[in-house]
Amino acid sequence: MAERFPYGGQAVMEGVMMRGLHRASVAVRSPAGQIVIRDRELNLERRVFWSRLPLLRGIQLLGDALVIGMWALMFSASVTDDQAEQPLSKGQTALLVTTSVGISIALFFVLPLLVASGIANWANLGIYSRETIEGITRLLIFVGYLVLVGRTAEIRRVFGYHGAEHKAVSAYEAGCPLTVEHVRPFTTIHPRCGTTLLLIVVVLSIPVFALLGTFPFWLRLLSRIILVPFVAALAYELMRLTASKATNPIVRGLMTPALALQRLTTREPDDAMLEVAIAALARVLAADGQTVESQPIAVDIRPALTS
Repeated sequence: MAERFPYGGQAVMEGVMMRGLHRASVAVRSPAGQIVIRDRELNLERRVFWSRLPLLRGIQLLGDALVIGMWALMFSASVTDDQAEQPLSKGQTALLVTTSVGISIALFFVLPLLVASGIANWANLGIYSRETIEGITRLLIFVGYLVLVGRTAEIRRVFGYHGAEHKAVSAYEAGCPLTVEHVRPFTTIHPRCGTTLLLIVVVLSIPVFALLGTFPFWLRLLSRIILVPFVAALAYELMRLTASKATNPIVRGLMTPALALQRLTTREPDDAMLEVAIAALARVLAADGQTVESQPIAVDIRPALTS
């Protein structure tokens, strides 16, 4: 391929999920200390088709990430609890994804609108002030949420695996061998992080929704629900552009707040976490025919699923 595929994934309970072109792999450290891996074969033709469509590819990627992410989380829960995996049906997956998206929209988009509208009505404020309050409220809720969830021991470990994911991907992109010794020195910050995407969504939603400031309340409320995928698609295209120009000083400066926010969602991983991230990344690279020098790690590979 002319352009290197943007490998990445997400942290799960005691593990890391990585997505490649042909496969998604989740590696989880079991209570016995063994690394357990489950692969999910991906529909290559469908992904390539959507990748050629600006804006629409962001919506498709978001849906793909939610479904695959839910699968990875459920698998990690079964491994860490040392229980038999309970595969979700398509209906159950759709219900969980819809519920998660609904709660997120209510918390980060509907609630700020209600708060800002209430304050504006009480203080008799104008449209500009109301929209400013809504934007500030949305940012505060988002950052406050990250701070609060990061205070629990379980989530701190997930954030450690998040840092391991970033280090492994950065090492691969730098052409380094995928060994703990070579991966360890890299930073836990990466320009294609989901935290960065979420912050861009939050910030970008401010001017987008401000354009609807003169609309009746019920239309503004409806817009906070139905326009979120559109805002997310715009945010994805912007992150994709900035990530490709990450070495540019101007772009780097503009991205500084988003990159700094990752310090709330990543922690410095230990070597055991790095091993898990390396194992997951090595699996997806192998499926894509990528030959890289990697550390031999003993793993238990479970039967693959087909997406």
